[in-house]
Amino acid sequence: MEITYVVIIAVVAYILGAITKIFIGTVPNKYIPIQNVIVGTISALICFFTGIEPNLLQALVLCLVATMGAGGIADLINIKNK
Repeated sequence: MEITYVVIIAVVAYILGAITKIFIGTVPNKYIPIQNVIVGTISALICFFTGIEPNLLQALVLCLVATMGAGGIADLINIKNK
């Protein structure tokens, strides 16, 4: 089941990223954590309402931890490249 979370998070992040690029262009770095929380929350709601995770709190925690962790890893890669 854990791979399902990753796939849902990736799809939601891709869709929201595409929408952001079309309508906003670029998001300042200070708003990236807020974007990650939105992606995690939407992903958790999808997981809960599709029946992948029967507990809403657990779905929220898992998806939020995954998105914030991915954002942290991306920041580490960007810092290393600078």
